[in-house]
Amino acid sequence: MLRKIAAVGLLCCSVLAHGELNYESVSPPQPVQKPDKVEVIEFFWYGCPHCYSLEPEMNKWLAKKPENVNFIRQPAVFSDLWAKHAKAFFTAEALGIVEKVHADLFDAIQNKKQKLATEDELAKFFVAHGVKDEDFRAAYHSFLVDAKMRQAETMAARYGITGVPALIVNGKYRVTATTAKSQENMLSVTDQLIQQESQAK
Repeated sequence: MLRKIAAVGLLCCSVLAHGELNYESVSPPQPVQKPDKVEVIEFFWYGCPHCYSLEPEMNKWLAKKPENVNFIRQPAVFSDLWAKHAKAFFTAEALGIVEKVHADLFDAIQNKKQKLATEDELAKFFVAHGVKDEDFRAAYHSFLVDAKMRQAETMAARYGITGVPALIVNGKYRVTATTAKSQENMLSVTDQLIQQESQAK
């Protein structure tokens, strides 16, 4: 009997959370890369001050995220400038140095007020981080980066993203500062949804 009451209580909490718009449903739900994991996608832009302010909390969360979570960073593309910064991320990814330069890309754009909007500006940034100029340009113009860019241009629409930062849980749920009532609460709502999806699996 107590188990039944507890289960009803959990269900009510879940319904209440959705009723209060702590998250939104992605319609239609999108496929995930690893079906045996709970996928969390972070949509961001290096030029977004809110994304930058969320980074410390994101890093703490990443350090303790459940093992069954597949985390994906996804730069959003809403303009030519956003596309330039997305290309910087995908180039870093192709070079295998995202973890090395991710924070510094934020810092360069947010604090040092560097635009990093041209190939030469980005080349200078990457060279300063130990990448050979020719290696940067080869990755920057690679088929892989081009394919990722073409995909990125459609990603926001697929997930109903209209601003950043935004988190997508398991292709089904969209969490933003607005739905979660605050930026600080985004990761708490995400954790609840991860638990929900883990139990469902």
